Amino acid sequence: MSEAKLKVILLKHTINPEEIVAMAAKLCYSPSDIESLKEKIQARDQKAFVEKLMKMGHMSPIEHASFTFAIEGISRACSHQLVRHRLASYSQQSQRYVSEEIGFDYIIPPIIKQDKELKKYFQDFMSEAQKAYNHIVKKLNEKGIKGESANQDARFVLPNAAETKIIVTMNARELLHFFRMRCCNRAQWEIRQMADEMLKLVKKASPVIFQKAGPGCLYAPCPEGEYTCGKIVEVRKKYRVIK
Repeated sequence: MSEAKLKVILLKHTINPEEIVAMAAKLCYSPSDIESLKEKIQARDQKAFVEKLMKMGHMSPIEHASFTFAIEGISRACSHQLVRHRLASYSQQSQRYVSEEIGFDYIIPPIIKQDKELKKYFQDFMSEAQKAYNHIVKKLNEKGIKGESANQDARFVLPNAAETKIIVTMNARELLHFFRMRCCNRAQWEIRQMADEMLKLVKKASPVIFQKAGPGCLYAPCPEGEYTCGKIVEVRKKYRVIK
C-alpha cells in the first residue's frame, strides 16, 4: 500500500484534427467529391477556417476529432465523477477481476495530507480496510469461493480513496465541455487537477481547437452566478498561459 500519484498520458488522437474538422464542415456546403475536397483541404493551412468555425459556434464538425487518454493515480471518488460525462468511452480497471490482496494504493486529499494527525488517521484507516479485505478473501477462499467470486464481495470494504486506472476516449466537442465544467474552481480538486493535465496535452496536439479551452469564465462572465469562486482574474491568468 502506498499513496498514488496522478499520471495522464495522451495515448492516441486523430491525426491532423484541424484537417478532419475542416473537411467535415466544408463537405456540408461543397459540391466537390470527397477526394477533391480532401486535396483542397490538405493543400492549405486550415487554422483560420477552424478558428472561424468555432467563433461561429458551428461545433458538430469538431466531434470528428477524438482523443484517448490513459489515466492512473486517481481515486474511485474521482472516476465516479468522470464517468458522468456520458459522451465518452471508458475502460476501467476492475476490482472484481483484479485482486487487491497485495495492497491497494490510495489518494490522500491535500487538506488531510497537510495535517499530521489527520494524515496518520487516514493512513491507519487505509491499513484497516486492507486488513478487512484480506480477511474476507481468506475466509471466502476457505469456503471454496475464490478468484473474482471472492473479490467481488470483498471489494465492498474498499474506500473511495482506492486508486484506479482508466482509459478514456472523448471527441473534441465533449472535451471542450469537460474542460468548461471540470477546470472550474468549483469542481472537486482531484478531477480539476486531472482535467488540467488533459488540457495541457490536447493543447499541444491540437492548439487551434483547444486555443480557448478552459473553465466557463475564461472568455465570458462566470456561469456559476451567485456561486462564483470570486477569483476570475486569477483563473483567467492561469488558463491563458497553459500551452
